[in-house]
Amino acid sequence: MNTRSGRPALTRPDGTPVRVLVVDDDPDLAEVLSGALRYEGWEVRTAGDGASAVAGARELLPDAVVLDVMLPDTDGFAVLRSLHAVRPDVCVLFLTARDAVEDRIAGITAGGDDYVTKPFSLEEVVARLRGLLRRAGMARQLEEGPRLVVGDLAMDEEAREVTRSGELIELSPTEFALLRFLMRNPRRVLSKTQILDRVWSYDFGGQAHVVELYISYLRKKVDAGRPPMIHTVRGAGYVLKPVAR
Repeated sequence: MNTRSGRPALTRPDGTPVRVLVVDDDPDLAEVLSGALRYEGWEVRTAGDGASAVAGARELLPDAVVLDVMLPDTDGFAVLRSLHAVRPDVCVLFLTARDAVEDRIAGITAGGDDYVTKPFSLEEVVARLRGLLRRAGMARQLEEGPRLVVGDLAMDEEAREVTRSGELIELSPTEFALLRFLMRNPRRVLSKTQILDRVWSYDFGGQAHVVELYISYLRKKVDAGRPPMIHTVRGAGYVLKPVAR
């Protein structure tokens, strides 16, 4: 699966969206950065100072933080120390208008993973974050291999096997194709039209009830006796979500 930017989608290992906290006291810049990261399909929150950054990290538990060095109430290095107390393995990309070698050294010494100076391109920030997340093992590309995982649901595309909590689930070819499409788009609401186009590859002439039928088949096999993962969004379509723990 590719993002709207054309890059392979990057998710957390359980298939849920990557979580990123953007910390910058310039609201316009924070909004632009957030938009670029949401374009990747990631969950993004913003903070304008150190105190709200730490509070936001406690709520979001981010996989990565884009952190401005100069903040109104403190500096990014102090914020990083507090962030590591909340999320020791978080990836941190520093942003700064300063380009001095000693500032870069200070950022890395403080525990930062990478450093980008202003002005910067959004493409560069996204590319740096993707690289950090992959190297840290906190994210994976959906096209990296034949195995898809969403919560306790796993699919081996080559072996054509599906398990939930380790228990094998027998699926027909159409059920397998439908579940694969849902698993490649976790937490994303998919319309009946999208499902018909991607799973059946042609227009059923308005007979969208075939989607409802196969969704019901899947529910009986995937969700039977377990907390449900396949949900109906009234008037919009269907979404596959891991069970909240």
